[in-house]
Amino acid sequence: MSQLRVFIVEDSPVIRQNLVGALEEMAPVTVVGHAEGAAAAKAVLTGQPPPCDLAIVDIFLRDGTGLDVLRALRDQDSPLVRVVLTNYATPDMRTQCLALGADRVFDKSADIDALVDYCIELALKSPGYGAA
Repeated sequence: MSQLRVFIVEDSPVIRQNLVGALEEMAPVTVVGHAEGAAAAKAVLTGQPPPCDLAIVDIFLRDGTGLDVLRALRDQDSPLVRVVLTNYATPDMRTQCLALGADRVFDKSADIDALVDYCIELALKSPGYGAA
């Protein structure tokens, strides 16, 4: 199983630190960076090749939104997997995120185990992840 390289877009340092700890402990994940706002996230994630295999994006950020990040990534020819992790996983928000190219949407309060399982699944299915 390969290490999945993850970039986190989350403006709360506490949530970000807890997420990094949980993912790196329970899944084959290495967190390679983070951004607190949409502008910083877009600057990193739109690079070619992307610096990671998976981007985990919150909706409400220090500047801009996760929807802005998804819009910037939508038309890119990139293998980057995009997931949204939010406290606002309403049916409408899920629909918007998926329409903007999110592969999955997870609820912060209810779906952390599902996110960990998804990371494990990605690492198992994709032996090329983590290759430098």
